[in-house]
Amino acid sequence: MFFKQFYLGCLAHGSYLLGSNGEAVVIDPQRDVDQYIEEATAQNLTIKYVIETHLHADFVSGHRELAERTGAQIVFGEKAKVTFPHIATSDGDLLKVGKLELKTIETPGHTPESICILVRDTEDKRTPERLFTGDTLFIGDVGRPDLVAVKGYTAQEMAGFMFESLHNKLLNLDDAVEVYPAHGAGSLCGKHLSDEKSSTIGREKQFNYALKPMSRETFIQMMTTDLPEVPAYFPKDAEINRQGAVPLGTIVTPLPLKAAEVAREMQSGSLVLDVRSAVEYAGGHIKGSLNIGLGGQFASWAGTLIKIGTPIILLASDLASIDEAVMRLARVGFETAVGYVENGIQGWSNAGFEVIQSLVVTVDELKRMLEEGDELAVIDVRRAGEFENGHVPNAINIPLANLPERLSVLPAGRLALICASGYRSTMAMGILDRNGLMASMNVVGGTNAWKGAGYEVATEQPEVNEQTAA
Repeated sequence: MFFKQFYLGCLAHGSYLLGSNGEAVVIDPQRDVDQYIEEATAQNLTIKYVIETHLHADFVSGHRELAERTGAQIVFGEKAKVTFPHIATSDGDLLKVGKLELKTIETPGHTPESICILVRDTEDKRTPERLFTGDTLFIGDVGRPDLVAVKGYTAQEMAGFMFESLHNKLLNLDDAVEVYPAHGAGSLCGKHLSDEKSSTIGREKQFNYALKPMSRETFIQMMTTDLPEVPAYFPKDAEINRQGAVPLGTIVTPLPLKAAEVAREMQSGSLVLDVRSAVEYAGGHIKGSLNIGLGGQFASWAGTLIKIGTPIILLASDLASIDEAVMRLARVGFETAVGYVENGIQGWSNAGFEVIQSLVVTVDELKRMLEEGDELAVIDVRRAGEFENGHVPNAINIPLANLPERLSVLPAGRLALICASGYRSTMAMGILDRNGLMASMNVVGGTNAWKGAGYEVATEQPEVNEQTAA
């Protein structure tokens, strides 16, 4: 058996290529599919099937393009009801790829159509069976049941289905079965995913909190409590996947735009998306632009903070970063990057347009200001669970994903924005700027630096008075 895992860090996404006797299968492919074709060619394999474990909501899949370019058949669980030719598979169905036997296990819970694929090498009895679990079973977690892509079911109903899928099916498999999920740490498809890339059924029984002995009712309550936000782009991506995305080559390449053209486009509603680092953005940026650096989980945050269909003008330090941004935006369904700022921030400045600098402070400076009684509100934009694990005393928690809808609750006066490291708080600066609210300062190094300096942390959430907030 040939086996290779492809891991895309930006989306915390795992996909897989398996082959035997000249045939291959790809499981849960990302949108850009060249790597699967190149690897299959290198291994003298012909891709026979492209299997999707469910309608992914957090990224756009390349299943249709991959099938069109290779002649492979697309496989979905029968409840997916996709709109293009495919094999609709159900519980117990078998597919053959060379000497590999692929068995479908229907596992509703994350979505109604979720399936897992159990792979057995019929020629090599010593090779453990491999289970490709999609978003049903993660390493250290299980798939969340509340995504808005799920229509017609409550989160509680889906959590009940998940309990049955796990306890009546997956946990009955041999402990030696290897587990390969579609996501790892950083994905919003679960709550506590591990950064490990594989596991076994036995290890998950031992260490996965969601698989500990408990009643169905306890499981449902646990799985539907304290869930992360659902990004607005999730249902849109699920629908794109139901119809099948257009080939990447058909997406229009963004054109270079002179500063005056950029200014006109901004007045017409285009968004300038600055993909440089937080340090570069703070040193000088276009007023009203939004910074989401390519160095972090760029695609997920773009999908969270930008409405699909928004005309986007990219600003980067080099053309390679423009190409990278276009690709990563396409992976989450954005195909409206209409241009980029010619010559970057220097081109904007040379044309006589204003360049804005952000005020940044270290944690030492923040500590001193707070001790001296400065009228300063600390706004922590991390997720609630992160905030509860320790934050600057008296900080107010407004998670970044909720910030655009909660601007009215921000306290009047000077603000210090903080996250874990400075990545998300820089995005928050841009959101406030775009809404005419200039944040006073951004805390470099974030809460990690605050804790690293040995400063006091708190776990209480101060109340926000929405009546007196600015």
